[in-house]
Amino acid sequence: MNSNDKVAVSVIIPVYNGAKRIVNCLGALCNQDFPELFEVIVVDDGSTDNVAEVVSRYPAARFVRQANAGPGVARNHGARIALGEVILFTDDDCVPLPDWMSRLVASLRSGERIAGVKGVYRSKQKELTARFVQLEYEDKYDVMKRHQYIDFIDTYSAGFKRSIFMDFGGYDASFTTACAEDVDLSFRLSRAGHLMLFVPNAIVFHTHPNGVWIYLKKKYKFAYWRMLAVRKTPEKALKDSHTPQLMKLQLLFPPAIVFLLVLLPFNLHLWPLPVSAFGVFLLTCLPFLAKATAKDFPVAAVSPFLLLLRSFSQFCGVTNALAAFAFLPKRHATGSQV
Repeated sequence: MNSNDKVAVSVIIPVYNGAKRIVNCLGALCNQDFPELFEVIVVDDGSTDNVAEVVSRYPAARFVRQANAGPGVARNHGARIALGEVILFTDDDCVPLPDWMSRLVASLRSGERIAGVKGVYRSKQKELTARFVQLEYEDKYDVMKRHQYIDFIDTYSAGFKRSIFMDFGGYDASFTTACAEDVDLSFRLSRAGHLMLFVPNAIVFHTHPNGVWIYLKKKYKFAYWRMLAVRKTPEKALKDSHTPQLMKLQLLFPPAIVFLLVLLPFNLHLWPLPVSAFGVFLLTCLPFLAKATAKDFPVAAVSPFLLLLRSFSQFCGVTNALAAFAFLPKRHATGSQV
């Protein structure tokens, strides 16, 4: 490549105190099989570790700083200075396979109306919770495979035509944590008629939560912030291209079971009701259990317990978000000013 070559693709990685995590990510990006000129932009979101020194070991990476403002703003910063007509996003704890970039870019270029593309997670972890999380993602991927076009692109393995991303203002800065800003942008793109593709062979490896409590805190946080995105595009509350419908139904069971158990000491004859409610909940778990049993039987054995806890955590996130929104004015922002 010479100085006159045009950068085709910009890969943007937000980082916050990720000096130890980002090494594997940058190493993988240096070994992509993509034949065109690309750049890697690392946006430091106010880190206090030695991430700048770590990134400096990779001459192909551009390093820029910003005051701490969250990953959405960091990604917008990277998009604003990107030279490529295509921008790809991944996270500092992701390790893309060598053909990751080629597969995303090829799909993004496959049609004029294609605005974005989405890849997948894989994991090599041995912990039971992490294996459950991987199967949970794969359950959502199965939903996406049934759609010609999708309405959700999460940031760990994502690609956009830069011009469209900029036109839509990028990620909404009101999402101050790494939750649901990608849902919001995707829903806005979908509402405007832009097409997005699922690319299941564009793979990044990732480290999932390896403990139940860490996992449940993430599910609560995701549910809470997702409600902000749904508030702005309420038509997506009923159905989207990535959430299993049974997952939404399962949210109703934890409060129902808890309520019936509270009533039980006052009337022991009610005992069939919570038992029946739990039995119906188990019926809603059967599709997931069937998939899990075929792939990882130990995970399948604990899945009903984890799915019930997941539903309870998500229910708390949704109800707390709805309570908070009752006291907040509805925002009509279309995104951050990038």
